[in-house]
Amino acid sequence: MPHAALATPATLSGRDARRIARHAPAADAARFLHPAQQALLHRRGWLTMLAPRGAGGAELPLPQVVRLEEAVAAVDGSMGWVLTLCAGAGWFAGFLAPDMARAIIGTPRVCLGGSGAATGDAEEEGDGYRITGSWDYASGAPMATHFTLNARLRRDGQPLLDADGKPRIRAFLVPAALVQLVPSWNSIGMRASASHSYRIDGQWVAKEHGFTIDPSAATAGGPLYRYPFYSLAYVTLAANVAGMASHFMQLAEEGMRHRRHARAGLPLLDVPEVAAMLQDRKQAFAAARTRFYAVLDDSWAQVAGGAALGADAMQAVQERSLDLVAACRAAVGDVYPYCGLYAAREDSTINRVWRDFHTASQHALLLPQAAWPAP
Repeated sequence: MPHAALATPATLSGRDARRIARHAPAADAARFLHPAQQALLHRRGWLTMLAPRGAGGAELPLPQVVRLEEAVAAVDGSMGWVLTLCAGAGWFAGFLAPDMARAIIGTPRVCLGGSGAATGDAEEEGDGYRITGSWDYASGAPMATHFTLNARLRRDGQPLLDADGKPRIRAFLVPAALVQLVPSWNSIGMRASASHSYRIDGQWVAKEHGFTIDPSAATAGGPLYRYPFYSLAYVTLAANVAGMASHFMQLAEEGMRHRRHARAGLPLLDVPEVAAMLQDRKQAFAAARTRFYAVLDDSWAQVAGGAALGADAMQAVQERSLDLVAACRAAVGDVYPYCGLYAAREDSTINRVWRDFHTASQHALLLPQAAWPAP
């Protein structure tokens, strides 16, 4: 009998999109995904689509994953974000001991959340570590069965240092029973992502809960686990922002079709300058999106073919991802002033999408390229 995970759909059906959209306003108001949205994530197997097949995941090709994440974000930004961050945490199963990976991915309604900041300590103790610290921005935290984290290693109360004299950092994956949630997510947008903080107070875990995120340390053999971590992060985050931007542009164009220019007395889309601006922004977005998927597909083909991504290829992935985000920012920023007061109403769909977009695009990796140091 084929493994159930192999049936994980890599596309978003119209029926699923309508279900997600129907519950998005209630999720935003409740500040967490609606139960129907959560059930869909589990039923479709999307939260384990990046986990190894050998552990019970779907191990879908990365370009399919990214396109699915964009499609979900284009319906509901918060759900797209939770899917992306939690499925991304599931990718770490490819770096765990296989038995542990199977046990975790086999957990009923499994959902992995977490944070990438090294804001805690892991003290060596016996055949494991005692972890203490607090971490922020764990998207999907209330539904997480396990949490990932980075911690500074310590021995006998002293920090362990690497060859450069910097603190040694190790990644860990721990069950939610060891974690205390700290409600802290009060952003104007992405409300339903419930990206709360969490803390761990002196909890011990066996050494097998630690892992190294590097292709050379992968325990699963597929190309997903040879794809560089930061490249994966760039493409998945950029796709979410693109999904939200495309949703905003669709809603904005619909509104502009019915809004009249105060002085010209014409529908906004009949004013040549307005129509030209909208068309220019749509074309710039479409061109950036095309370039983004071209570099994603090419980089995946390289890794799937057995090659490692070199520095130039990784730089290209980063640049095309940030180019896409820049095109999204330009489009949303230039079109919003034409959307009227309805777009400023907190209970309108376009306002929710606008809030989600501006919150998601604040992710630390998505700083404009001018803010990044030269390689």
